[in-house]
Amino acid sequence: MTLRVRWLGHASLVLDVGGVRILTDPLLRPNAHLLRRRGGAPVREHWADPAAVLVSHLHHDHAELASLRRLPGTPVLAAPVNARWLRAHDVAGIGLADDEWWDVPGSDVRIRPVPADHGHRPMPHRPNAACGFVVATPTTRVWFAGDTAPYAAMADLPGMAGGPIDLALVPVGGWGPRLSGGHMDPVQAARACAVTGAAAAVPVHWGTLHTPISRRLPPGWMDAGGPAFAAAAGREAPGCAVHVLRPGGLLELD
Repeated sequence: MTLRVRWLGHASLVLDVGGVRILTDPLLRPNAHLLRRRGGAPVREHWADPAAVLVSHLHHDHAELASLRRLPGTPVLAAPVNARWLRAHDVAGIGLADDEWWDVPGSDVRIRPVPADHGHRPMPHRPNAACGFVVATPTTRVWFAGDTAPYAAMADLPGMAGGPIDLALVPVGGWGPRLSGGHMDPVQAARACAVTGAAAAVPVHWGTLHTPISRRLPPGWMDAGGPAFAAAAGREAPGCAVHVLRPGGLLELD
């Protein structure tokens, strides 16, 4: 089986596995609320026609309503309280309990939520539940971490996934040079890959979004996350093959 992963930027990825297309935290427009995207919006044919969408939490850079509404009728998997909020805003939210698997119709691809520690920036008008996801076939398991700080139960993720983690999609930065709580820096993300025993990893949540005042920030900060993660993984998780993509870049794994 060939697993194809295309990074659209920030936390938006397209997984093509087992004949099924999965889209994560879709940001399909040039901005997310007050945040601006470097470069143009993702190319439509790169993300079109997913069988399901995964939404890790409802921060604007992960649950951008105008982007989600470009996918009418597509099942959007989320924590139960987040799914109810999405349905109230014309999005086809499907709530999954902590240990509940959801089968993609007509395939052997299964999806379940896994823990995430991301409660540091509550929103007054949206629920604040957060999770990651595992996408699994009989031969392949992908962990999409969402936004999270390190947590002890990361060591249990292979058990939750039903086998070894073949690919980890891990956040390594943010939309500023300083990270707030509930995130991982490149070293923490590398240690997460070591703890979970991930065979390969793609760093995400870096190099894409910035604020309107970003010209005042240290030069080069947007480009540091991916290479810093690759260097840290060489020390902390030497058995993990790191693939640093640019937005729009494609990875194929057999």
